[in-house]
Amino acid sequence: MMTLSIKRCVSSTIFGVLALLGSGAAHAEQHAVCYNCPPEWADWESQLKAINTKLGIVMPPDNKNSGQSIAAMIAEKANPVTDMVYLGGISADAAINADILKSYKPKGWEKISASLKDPEGRWFTIHSGTLGLFINTAALGKVPVPQSWKDLLKPEYKGMVGYLDPTSAAVGQLSVMAANLSLGGSYENLDPAIKYFKELAKNQPIVPKQTSYARVISGEIPILIDYDFNAYRAEYVDKALVRFVIPKEGSVVMPYVMGLAKNGPNAANGKKVLDFLLSAESQQMWGNAYLRPVFPEYLSAQAKSHFLPDSEYARAKPVDLKRLAAAQAKIIERYKNEVQ
Repeated sequence: MMTLSIKRCVSSTIFGVLALLGSGAAHAEQHAVCYNCPPEWADWESQLKAINTKLGIVMPPDNKNSGQSIAAMIAEKANPVTDMVYLGGISADAAINADILKSYKPKGWEKISASLKDPEGRWFTIHSGTLGLFINTAALGKVPVPQSWKDLLKPEYKGMVGYLDPTSAAVGQLSVMAANLSLGGSYENLDPAIKYFKELAKNQPIVPKQTSYARVISGEIPILIDYDFNAYRAEYVDKALVRFVIPKEGSVVMPYVMGLAKNGPNAANGKKVLDFLLSAESQQMWGNAYLRPVFPEYLSAQAKSHFLPDSEYARAKPVDLKRLAAAQAKIIERYKNEVQ
């Protein structure tokens, strides 16, 4: 009964999206479902519209995070609902271990670096983002813009700092690891991060479970540990008074990946969408949305001009996905038991 209810919900959402997209989309006969493709995150809104326009495939927006998506796909194994999933790279191995992904090597797969894809084709990177501080400078008032992880512990930032919940969100788990590596820890030794987040808890941080872009724009969360692409979108698209800061101690770069769902109900359409996401057009769109496309040649000079200088990005290092995935369970357990 629960699966039937989920399918009815997806179906009703699709019809709602058709109505929103207008009469041209309303005649589209094809659809596909992607878990964790929220319009507010990474400009999925533009990608969903392009997929509808170019492929004639309607995809309803989905606001799950990586952990919630994997949990839903495990629960729905007997009757899958989704055709594909978008995940933070930290969750790629977890999805493989859960046996919810099917091998598919889309057009252009062979050009992706070996470290950014599963050799069997169960997941592959489409773009990456750099973690740092997404700051609403207007909401800070007279408080100075923080420049480091340690700045966030200062009393003047009490109640101003937010980060996504590490017990469920990939970006939350990455926040823990980014602080950990930057403050002297390792993938195996999480003590610096646990100590740091325990100290940060005294400053009454805001810890949402879902994407919180709008809450930063509104000033409800003045400082969010988040990605550069969200901050640049806020600054250059929404014209908000925001800044992006890469902490002085350092940070990390995270790839975001796609995978074809095992036994998805619209697998053929899912494959078409995955092909599109590696196309020149889609990759350029990711770059124009201030993400680093997996094929760097598609990041235009104009888009790159909005990024911080390369000298600032030199402090952000690529994550080791295997070691990060191996630490994921420990991040969740220690945060839940020692910080939450």
